[in-house]
Amino acid sequence: MDSLITLGYFGLFLAAFLAATILPFSSEVVFTGVLFAGLDPWGCVIAATLGNWLGGLTCYWLGLLGKIEWIEKYMRIKKEKIDRFQEKIRKYGDWFAFFSFLPGIGDIIAVASGFFRCNFYIVAGSMLAGKFIRYVVWMYFNGLFL
Repeated sequence: MDSLITLGYFGLFLAAFLAATILPFSSEVVFTGVLFAGLDPWGCVIAATLGNWLGGLTCYWLGLLGKIEWIEKYMRIKKEKIDRFQEKIRKYGDWFAFFSFLPGIGDIIAVASGFFRCNFYIVAGSMLAGKFIRYVVWMYFNGLFL
């Protein structure tokens, strides 16, 4: 973690990207570290949002490939979990990707959005909005302690 913090914005971008893909990783720790190191809070929000968004779109792309064997092997997401989100995606539409920022289920939402062929532009936009809001909230949360 310390090495990512010393890389500044790029380290934060990388941490956020990895946190949204196959690795169990906490970008919030790196986010907090770079804030305490004195980096611009809004620059941190942008770096983290873009990294996490591109990581989420990577999950979308893996779901779009439709190879459940790869999803189970590399993402460690069982088909049954993806199938459970089918009803939610049908009910709430492509906008459900907004919630891909949520810990634990965010990766599943992103993969399921691709797997069920949700509209890329709506998924990308709603995913970007959700991840941006997440980091803005985290920035203000940390601002209470800076």
